[in-house]
Amino acid sequence: MTGPHVLLIRLAGPLQSWGLAGRFAHRDTHSRPTKSGVIGLCAAALGLDREEPLGDLAEVRFGVRADRPGIRVRDYHTVGGGTFPLRPRDLLTDHQRATKATAAAAASEPPDVFGRVDLAAWYGSPKYVTADPASGALVSQQVRRHAMITERWYLSDAAFLAGLEHEDQTLLERIAYALEHPKRLLWLGRKACPPTGDLALGVVPGTLRNAFESSALLPDATGPQAASAERPWAWMESPRPLPGAGLPDQPVRYDADGGLHSLRWETRHRITITPNAPGWDIIL
Repeated sequence: MTGPHVLLIRLAGPLQSWGLAGRFAHRDTHSRPTKSGVIGLCAAALGLDREEPLGDLAEVRFGVRADRPGIRVRDYHTVGGGTFPLRPRDLLTDHQRATKATAAAAASEPPDVFGRVDLAAWYGSPKYVTADPASGALVSQQVRRHAMITERWYLSDAAFLAGLEHEDQTLLERIAYALEHPKRLLWLGRKACPPTGDLALGVVPGTLRNAFESSALLPDATGPQAASAERPWAWMESPRPLPGAGLPDQPVRYDADGGLHSLRWETRHRITITPNAPGWDIIL
C-alpha cells in the first residue's frame, strides 16, 4: 500500500524518564517521551550498535499522545559515600592519600637505608587486613570519601501512545516485530525503567493525527491522572521550523560520548478520539 503509515507504540510502566539536558548530578525528565529516547528504544530492539548509522530510522515523523501524563517524582540519590578499602590506584592518583599512606607505612615498618618506604609491602593485598588494636578483630585499612549527591527525576505511573510515521510500511513492520522480539534489553528512557506489557500495537494507514484520533485511550489511562474527558494532548513533529517550538532531540548518532542531536519542531493539539474507536483489549 502507498501513502503514509504509522506504527503505534505503547509506552507504559511504573517509572519513565526522558531526559533532554541532564548531566550526572542532575538528571531531568521531559514531560513526555522524546524522539531521541524512542528511536533509541527501537535501535536497541533492532540490535543496532551505537556506531551504526540510523538511516531511515531517524527520518520517521514522531508523535506522542499523553493518555496518562503521570506525576513527576524526585529521587534523592547519593554515590560514593562511606568507607572503602584503600586501592593501589588511590596511591597513584591522590597525592594526599599517598602522603598519609607513606607516613602510616613508615610508622609500621622503618624506611630502608636510603629512606624509602615499601608501600607495596604495607598495602599487602587488595584489602589490607590488620588487627584492630582495641578489639583484636581483623579489619581492613579504610579510606573515607565524601558522597556525591545527585538528583534524578522520573514520571510515575504514566502511559503514552507514541507514533512513528513513514512512507515505508515494511520498515515500520520490521520495527514493530523487533519491539516484541528485541535483541537488547529495552528501557523507557533509563535503565531503571523497564516497560510493561506489549509495546508494538500495530501499523495503521494514515498520518499521526489520523492514528491518534482513531485509537482509543490505552487501558492504562484510568484514575485521576488520566486524560480529561478522553481529549488528551498530543505532540506531532512538524516538517518545517516553527518559532519557539524546537526540541534538541532529533538523533543524529548514538555513541559512548553521549551521541549527537539536532533540533526538531513540533505542534501541540487536543485530540478528539473518534466515537466507538476500537480498543486494545485483544492486544493488551
